[in-house]
Amino acid sequence: MTKTKTGKPRASTGSKKRTSKSTSKRATAATVSLEEMPIQDVWVEYKKTGTEQLRNRLMTQYLDLVRYTAERMHMRLPGEVDVEDLMSAGLFGLMDAIDAFDLERGVKFETYCTQRIRGAIFDELRAMDWVPRLVRSRTAKVERARKALEMQLGRKATEKEIRERLAVDSSEFEKLKKDSRPVGVVSLNRKWFETDSSKDVREIDVIKDKRQENPLSELQRKDLKVLITKGLSRAERLIIVLYYYEQMTMKEIGITLDLSESRVSQMHSSILARLKAQMQHREKEV
Repeated sequence: MTKTKTGKPRASTGSKKRTSKSTSKRATAATVSLEEMPIQDVWVEYKKTGTEQLRNRLMTQYLDLVRYTAERMHMRLPGEVDVEDLMSAGLFGLMDAIDAFDLERGVKFETYCTQRIRGAIFDELRAMDWVPRLVRSRTAKVERARKALEMQLGRKATEKEIRERLAVDSSEFEKLKKDSRPVGVVSLNRKWFETDSSKDVREIDVIKDKRQENPLSELQRKDLKVLITKGLSRAERLIIVLYYYEQMTMKEIGITLDLSESRVSQMHSSILARLKAQMQHREKEV
């Protein structure tokens, strides 16, 4: 102990350090005791106090159930569904199961918890689904009728038999059939195939743009045009270009070239005959 200027005793620095060390030791001991506490005692204590620390201890204890359930369900889902999203939804189901679990019922928590986790994941999948639930319900109705008829008849059911089984008219059945057609959504960021490099090829990287012209085809077309029109005069080339590329009639070409329509037609027939004979000689080259 030391004295201040007023004469009052003051705790020494060493005493403060000892106090802080003892406090941290007690906190560490409390943490260790919580981790080492039997899970049944943790349940009893949580139902009494409901502290967040005890709930986190229970969440950690049963986290493997969430991972196992999410991975099992992910195996039957499309590749664009992320297993991490399923696990996130399953954690909310685990949290609700911990809060709602009744110790006095004598039910094993793992059995009760798995159903709540699956339900939470199914709710997340329904929220992610862009197709309305009514459409899904109508689709399932048609499929149940189809399968029941096929099992009963031992063959593929016709649309008329399915319609009679559902007891609907033709217009209503067309709506049901339209809703039951499989429609899928594919993520453009989904992996297409793996490569030797660290970057995988995605769907968006291999989509063909039909609006873009093929440079090779365009070059071949121009070369063929030059080859065909190489031996023609200026007037003959104009007739071919105006007729086949500009979609002009014989009369319009005659007005443009100051020729009669019959003369243009005669020249056109002569050009085609010469080109046909020329292409026969160059068939291998082409």
